[in-house]
Amino acid sequence: ASTARGHHGLDLALLTDGLRAEREQGITIDVAYRYFATPQRRFILADTPGHVQYTRNMVTGASTAQLTIVLVDARTGLVDQTRRHAAIAALLRVPHVVLAVNKMDLADWNEAMFTAIEAEFTTLAKELGIPQVTAIPISALHGDNVVDPSAHLDWYAGPTVLEHLETVPVDDTEELTAPARLPVQYVIRPPGSDYRGYAGRLESGTLHLGQPVTVLPSGEQSTIAAIDLLGGPAETARAGQSLTVRLTGEIDIARGDLIAPTPAAPQAVKDLTATACHLHETPLRPREKVLIQHGTRTVRGIVTAIDTDSGELALNEIAPLTVRTAEPLPVDAYAANRRTGAFLLIDPADGTTRTAAMAV
Repeated sequence: ASTARGHHGLDLALLTDGLRAEREQGITIDVAYRYFATPQRRFILADTPGHVQYTRNMVTGASTAQLTIVLVDARTGLVDQTRRHAAIAALLRVPHVVLAVNKMDLADWNEAMFTAIEAEFTTLAKELGIPQVTAIPISALHGDNVVDPSAHLDWYAGPTVLEHLETVPVDDTEELTAPARLPVQYVIRPPGSDYRGYAGRLESGTLHLGQPVTVLPSGEQSTIAAIDLLGGPAETARAGQSLTVRLTGEIDIARGDLIAPTPAAPQAVKDLTATACHLHETPLRPREKVLIQHGTRTVRGIVTAIDTDSGELALNEIAPLTVRTAEPLPVDAYAANRRTGAFLLIDPADGTTRTAAMAV
């Protein structure tokens, strides 16, 4: 395939550009997920497009990322799509950002050129609220500074791309320190038994026996009587674990409810304000009826306002909007909790996902 495209060596883009249109045009269109491992870590690579007409795919790929690599051509420096992707990484609160300045071979391995691009991007990152950027000069064509250090970049003393990926801290500290959030996926009540458990995945924080909790949106309060994990009972559970909790007393709890610690329970509200990216060809307009999916709960709602010049939200456009729900939802601010601060707007007629939103 590389030879057919006129390359003398291996065209690495073919590893992720799987669509025929991508190979014909030489661009990335859809998100491609590839899996690989080194002795230090396992990785999931999400190759996302750079062109503005595929912004929705960039949002999809970055929404669950722990690190994003923004690729810049050393000859052109920062361009509009560089700024747009940096803004999306900041909006989605991706914890780590790497600036990979590529094609250094075509820039004569010029240190001053790399330094200027690094300084400009660092300034942009500060304006966007990105706390830290790691800049790495590379030449991907021959693998310079990708896996092994490059002899052409003797002025650069930092890590290669792979060295940085293997050593960057990607622990779950942020998820663990956030207040606990347990969206109920299933209520377990075996026939002929008094057992009543509420199963789900703990999205953030920790839960422990005897902890006072509040069930939302009802606001009913109780205490954790038991925690069941795979393999048996436990005294505590942490973010990322699937579990079943049992509570004291009898409370009416159903799929879609949220269990949270009473002192740190979110407020259930009907009016939601968010920054949204539109994912559908049909524009989103005020007064449109939608379904709002938040965690395991889906409620009806209506779009009340869209802050754009046209008053509507077009495909790939990112803008603030407000929606009003038929039932209150316990939504966190996205800046405080990536898991429970996001929601989707869905077409009630056919179930199509229209918009991804991050609550503010």
